[in-house]
Amino acid sequence: MREILNQEEIDALFSAAQQGPKGASAAAKKNVVPCDLRRSGLPASDQLGVLTALHESLARRLGISLAVYLRVPFEINLVSAEQLTFEEFLSRAPELSYFCSLHVMPIDARAAVQVEPSLVFPVVDLVLGGSGADPIKPREFTEIEEQIFETIIRLVARDLQSTWAAVIELDVRFDQRQQYAQVQNLMHPHEKILYLSLEIRLLDARGTLNMAFPAVVTNALFRKLSSQGSFLERIPSANSRKRLRERLLDSSFLADLSLPPSPMKIRELLALAPGHVLPLPVPRAGPICFNIAGKPMFLAYPVDHGAKKGARIDRRSTIVPANGREAK
Repeated sequence: MREILNQEEIDALFSAAQQGPKGASAAAKKNVVPCDLRRSGLPASDQLGVLTALHESLARRLGISLAVYLRVPFEINLVSAEQLTFEEFLSRAPELSYFCSLHVMPIDARAAVQVEPSLVFPVVDLVLGGSGADPIKPREFTEIEEQIFETIIRLVARDLQSTWAAVIELDVRFDQRQQYAQVQNLMHPHEKILYLSLEIRLLDARGTLNMAFPAVVTNALFRKLSSQGSFLERIPSANSRKRLRERLLDSSFLADLSLPPSPMKIRELLALAPGHVLPLPVPRAGPICFNIAGKPMFLAYPVDHGAKKGARIDRRSTIVPANGREAK
């Protein structure tokens, strides 16, 4: 005898056939994961590894520079090199900190720097001739303290530029001191940044120096790292550095003696003629410029050396060349 199904039973069979035997259990096992679009496009783990190795070399380089400058031992370690949003960087930075900005050219971008007071005050004390060990309660920085610590930030910018030179040629310089309210306007809160955190220890003091670089700088670094391969593979060995040094020691540079530059009026140039004596603003008994590769490096006196002319070096030159930088 055939079983007759009513409409309800027929509909139930059709629904079960459409779902399949595991349809109900599969639907129950669905796992919905929230997606934060602001965190998309994060660098791969291998890129972060290369980035970490690159800035570990920055920590070593900066430790040597600060130790030489302040004449005390420094221990600097890279805490993290990661990609965050600028909003997250600000949330990690105490309001009572030293803030300033760096100017990155030719990208024409500005980066934020934050240093804890527990590090700033001992460094300023060392620069002023103190021991750097006296405890100082956190407070607002004076204008003199800010100017003194600015020299430290300039060292950081110089070493950062030297470290990045292995990957990309950028000019990194101190820009200006920033207040907490001002530094919030350097970048958009949700902009992805390269966050570098360095822990610095000197004597009994400890503090962190944190830097935030905008996305345009981060993308330029990652593009160069991707196209040039691993940074670790390009670190020269001790033998390579020795061979390079030997080659540099045998390199030749043109040297010449010249009078220092002095301004002249067009009227004076037009009046020049054979036999005309042109007075220059140089003492008769004073030294003149001794140039290396066209740049004034020393002040020297012209002398006779046997049958030839020579130069007796007097001191390092402080004449500002055409590029606007003082020769050191």
